Amino acid sequence: MSSPFRPADGTSLADSLDTHRPLIRSLERRGLLRGGLSLGMLTMLTGCDVKRPESVEAALLAISRLNDGVQAWLFNPNKLAPTYPASMVLKPPKFNAYYDVVDVKPVNGALWRLEVGGLVAEKRPWTVSDLAALPQQSEIIKHICVEGWSYIGQWSGPTLRSFLEHVGADLHAKYVAFRTADNYPSSIDMASALHPQTLLATGYAGATLADPFGYPLRLRTSIKLGYKNPKWITAIEVTNTYPGGYWEKLGFPWFAGI
Repeated sequence: MSSPFRPADGTSLADSLDTHRPLIRSLERRGLLRGGLSLGMLTMLTGCDVKRPESVEAALLAISRLNDGVQAWLFNPNKLAPTYPASMVLKPPKFNAYYDVVDVKPVNGALWRLEVGGLVAEKRPWTVSDLAALPQQSEIIKHICVEGWSYIGQWSGPTLRSFLEHVGADLHAKYVAFRTADNYPSSIDMASALHPQTLLATGYAGATLADPFGYPLRLRTSIKLGYKNPKWITAIEVTNTYPGGYWEKLGFPWFAGI
């Protein structure tokens, strides 16, 4: 008799899911997979083909896409995330990346230019001074990582909405995409981009954003998980073509709302 955790062909549940841990963790965090996956559940989802990694991935991604759609449908663009007192701000912020802080390559702010493209009227590059000339906003909000940890930070800079309005972006477009100096592209939906607590952050806790945390520009939105907040942004594009992102290619959900 085969074990309930190992099919007759010897393929274990752990073996079948090993390459999809990030996606599974995210789905479990969302409550879509409670108590972990059983072999019976996985067999039902994949059509009894648990030994094929591509079948496992297809089933998990189908759940993830459903989750994205439901979150987008439920999203209220006018609902504000909780804010906190300055006494709770973590100084400095927590460094989070899939490489060590010593591997961060600082960006030269004097030479840095923000490229703007896609469905916008004004496509000239922006400088640090240009961004500083826009109206500034400060938010004390919680950063929530898909891995389960969090911290409270104070971020400042122009809202993404004000920037998009300034460059004449099509605010009815579907997506806003970001390229970064460390090659971790990302993208968000337009409704989240226009949310009043979505910032193009240039400062933290009353000071200029430091190199390890995204200087000179990062996205900081209160309504997305941490990996949807790209650092060291070098380009912004408004588009109707789905742009995906680095983490999404590894199996993380795209919408990733909190």
